[in-house]
Amino acid sequence: MFISATFLSLVLVSPAVANPFYAPPPPTDDAPIFSGDAELGFTHLSGNTNSQTLIGKTRLTWLTGDFIHSLRGEVRNVSKDGETSAEQYLVAGRERYDFNGPHYVFGFARWEKDRFAGYDQQLSVIGGYGRQLLEGSRHSLSLEAGPGYRNDRLREAENEQLAVAYTALAYHWGFSDYADIEQEMSVEYTQQNTTGRSLTALTARLNSRMSLRLSHEIKHNSQPPDDASERTDNTTSASLLYHW
Repeated sequence: MFISATFLSLVLVSPAVANPFYAPPPPTDDAPIFSGDAELGFTHLSGNTNSQTLIGKTRLTWLTGDFIHSLRGEVRNVSKDGETSAEQYLVAGRERYDFNGPHYVFGFARWEKDRFAGYDQQLSVIGGYGRQLLEGSRHSLSLEAGPGYRNDRLREAENEQLAVAYTALAYHWGFSDYADIEQEMSVEYTQQNTTGRSLTALTARLNSRMSLRLSHEIKHNSQPPDDASERTDNTTSASLLYHW
């Protein structure tokens, strides 16, 4: 079997999943006004098995006084023998305002489209209160919660307008000067279902701009539409991350 892949990453996906939109950490005193990161991976297998996987992520962050603004986009596509098995798109924007001390408020809007999740598309708007429980050179931990609204556009039924109860956790451990571990989780509860999301990532810095990242993402919907292929989606990936 002949296997070709870009020099950027090796990605194993089964199937596509939309990871949570987590709170950006509070900026340091020397943080730049504008920053961002990009992650791109592509694999192609030919021979006995013909398949290809594309995953792309980007996030832009900028500061305005005590506000942190961020925009995020993702695309994932998996095909095998000419048939698409996963296709997902996500666009999100987030605002965070820090008060004196560990308190902050946040709000975000997220649009996602997943061809195999049973929804034509979903739009979520959520806001609430957050607290930075740990903030040090090695450890960082934040918790947040709040109410929200979600519009589920279904393919074979009327749209659903749902109230959302949201909570999330973000933990960061810098166990060396060149590597760190992140664990991020969120739960969105509605009368129709509960959606849980998790991201576990190990990042090793190669230089000031490039890092190697190993990550595992999980998305679980307790009661998806009838035509959804699975309740739980998993994505495991190894990729290069560029930061500016």
